[in-house]
Amino acid sequence: METGNVNVVVTKSTKSVGISILLTVLFGPLGMFYSTVLGAIIMIVIDIVVGIFTFGIGLLVTWPIQIIWAAVATSMYNKKLLQG
Repeated sequence: METGNVNVVVTKSTKSVGISILLTVLFGPLGMFYSTVLGAIIMIVIDIVVGIFTFGIGLLVTWPIQIIWAAVATSMYNKKLLQG
């Protein structure tokens, strides 16, 4: 009985950094789900806490952090994907 070697190739597409930034600008931590699920969950919890204690004013600080985090996470995802 002969067994042949089968090569299996799994392909994934890269993610757009621009879309990641746009989604995060528009939807905050919910938009981060496109780039990083764990980061989105962490930022949702942080936003709830910060929002309650600062009556929402602290979100002016956390929102830009989320945008940067989403862009970096997407860039790192693409880099890992292209390296193999």
